[in-house]
Amino acid sequence: MMGITLMTLFEGAYAADKGKGIGSWLPSAGTEHANAVDWVFFFINAVSIFFFLLIVLGSAYFVVKYRQKDPGDLPEPSPSHNTKLEIIWTIIPIIIVVVMFIVGFANYMNAVVAPENAYLVKVMGRKWSWTFEYPNGYIDKDLHVPVNEDVKLLISSEDVLHSVYIPNFRIKRDAIPGRYTVLTFKANHLSPEEGYHLFCTEYCGTEHSLMHSKAFVHERADFDAWLVKASDYVNNLGPLRAGEKLYLERGCKSCHSLDGSSGTGPSFTDLYGNSHPLADGTNVTPDENHIRESILYPKAKIYSGFQPVMPTYKGSLKDPEIDAMITFIKAQSNVSRAEAEQVQAEFEANKPQEEEE
Repeated sequence: MMGITLMTLFEGAYAADKGKGIGSWLPSAGTEHANAVDWVFFFINAVSIFFFLLIVLGSAYFVVKYRQKDPGDLPEPSPSHNTKLEIIWTIIPIIIVVVMFIVGFANYMNAVVAPENAYLVKVMGRKWSWTFEYPNGYIDKDLHVPVNEDVKLLISSEDVLHSVYIPNFRIKRDAIPGRYTVLTFKANHLSPEEGYHLFCTEYCGTEHSLMHSKAFVHERADFDAWLVKASDYVNNLGPLRAGEKLYLERGCKSCHSLDGSSGTGPSFTDLYGNSHPLADGTNVTPDENHIRESILYPKAKIYSGFQPVMPTYKGSLKDPEIDAMITFIKAQSNVSRAEAEQVQAEFEANKPQEEEE
């Protein structure tokens, strides 16, 4: 087993510069920072294995060599102190540990101190989803960045402690309510078509395990084209399809079901236009104004049987997006489904046909 581990260490050392990570059991390295972290990781492991073998095999050797071979053998006098030996086994570990600290600290600073002209993406964590806001104001559920350019993630949380972790980039940083933290990196490889995984690594409640996104690395021209197209999704998709996109990408899905089942929040099935009891003993029949209020001020009216855990989307959703969300919720109710579908049908009928290239 130890031999296999050592072979993995040395074989992996040659893969780092090819973007494959060091060792076949680590995720592929997608950034310059990842290669540096891998080197430190395997250096520490190699040192640990070396001293493990030295101590264990040395102990086994001395146990065998100096075992009692005859019942009459008595312990012989041995030296109780050797200043030269003690200096050697003190100085060598200190040097090794100092090297580990210096290289590790340098890599840490490279990950948290962004270059002056880095591309800024604001990251917001909330139970239980991530959102990424780009300089033009567009917000997406996934992280998209250009290749070979410095990127700065400005990270925060709307509710509890979360943590951004991208294994392929070897970066991790807490998202803390009420303050900003920073991560910076330069992706030096295009992402695979399915993207890189992005997780929350700080337990944040019942849906913590579902709080994941993807990170995509594009050529600059492709990134610019994606951002332009993605930013106008309400006009491109129409109100009903745009509302569905928001439902899937802004964390609504984790709390509000579409099949009537109970979740952290009330199901969207037959929510609109039907009477529902509130925690204060009154009833409410959701209409457009009520849904808008619930999106912007979610604690204004709490439904009976549910806790007030929904964060506000005030400042996060623009008016066209709120309208699209209302249309989508109306489409989940029997009393308003036809109206919502008609709105979408009229949009598609009047939408200009895209010119063929």
